[in-house]
Amino acid sequence: MIVLVLNCGSSSIKYKLYDMSDESVLAQGGAERIGLDNAFVKVTLKDGSKEKVMHDMPDHKEGVKFVFQLLLDPKYGALKSLDQIDAVGHRIVQGGDLFEKSCIVTKEVEDGIESLCDLAPVHNAGHLRGIRAVDALMPDTPQVTVFDNAFHSTMPAHAYLYAVPYELYEKYHVRRYGFHGTSHRYVSQRVCDFLGVDIKTQKIITCHIGNGASMAAVMYGKVIDTTMGLTPLAGLMMGSRSGDIDPSAVTYLMEKLGKTPQEMAEYLNKESGVLGISGLSSDMREVESADKEGNERAKLALAMYNYRIKKYIGAYAAAMNGVDIIVWTAGVGENQEGVRWDSCTGLEYLGVKMDKERNHCRGVEQVLSADDSKVKVVMIPTDEEIVIARDTVELVSQSK
Repeated sequence: MIVLVLNCGSSSIKYKLYDMSDESVLAQGGAERIGLDNAFVKVTLKDGSKEKVMHDMPDHKEGVKFVFQLLLDPKYGALKSLDQIDAVGHRIVQGGDLFEKSCIVTKEVEDGIESLCDLAPVHNAGHLRGIRAVDALMPDTPQVTVFDNAFHSTMPAHAYLYAVPYELYEKYHVRRYGFHGTSHRYVSQRVCDFLGVDIKTQKIITCHIGNGASMAAVMYGKVIDTTMGLTPLAGLMMGSRSGDIDPSAVTYLMEKLGKTPQEMAEYLNKESGVLGISGLSSDMREVESADKEGNERAKLALAMYNYRIKKYIGAYAAAMNGVDIIVWTAGVGENQEGVRWDSCTGLEYLGVKMDKERNHCRGVEQVLSADDSKVKVVMIPTDEEIVIARDTVELVSQSK
């Protein structure tokens, strides 16, 4: 089965084409600046190099149409006809409490995703535009939605509810949902395969640490808690997101800065976190470089960032009455050895003992802890797209 995986944002479309007979990637790339001037698609060529292809894309329909065109191009693609695409899988950020597992797209599913736009206005609207663009261009091709928060749907009520009047949950669906679920799902299973253990016997803390970052407590294969909340703003300190903050500090700052609720949300999402503390960048590579050069605010940003990761490791070990495996993944987790080292230092009481040589690596599946470490610390590069592709194959095959 040939499966196209799409991740449509507000002004972008990431795509990956799979031959699911061996899960090989046939073509991949990403369209950017949709609806803006100087739109382009960055295509990954067969030799691994990348090339930018300029193309005017006023909307997602034109963006998807051009992606299809590239898939048929002898240089950039791998298809002779669009009829070769058996199904399309989509990443959907917010499924609320309507969708607890992946599903085939129907009118009811589209309406459900649209009804949740208030909870994720930028993301869900972009996803819908992508679904509808494919439907307009390839109306007979089945589509599947894979929800970012679905893996976290096993959380118990005492973990996902906020301590506000219960009717706010009933009326407005205000609760912790969590995100990056497809990544947490992939790495929690993959690390068990890699170590040769059964996920149903393991207490795992998954650390998806990128520009957006979240952690999850996965106990015997099911999530019991996660750091992100109603939106991706909660939890860890991130590239430009504040993470956890006293709500009274938010209202206080709104008064002092004269900001509306939406402006304050933008401020906490885009001008805070590592960027806000360091005053330099949201990119951890730049902040680490500045720290090495003696920049005190970069040093502070790193200390805050790593401390919060360590604090959540301790909290989740407490929630699960122990931990067997700590998994690192995503852009920072896979590439910044200093973050991994500092976040795991001081956890000896839990049975964590890191190996400096093993930790000196990037983007590979590798055990990072010492042989005599009671807790296995492992790096597993994430692969959200293959999870989406696998779910797509399973659901489409079942429907036939």
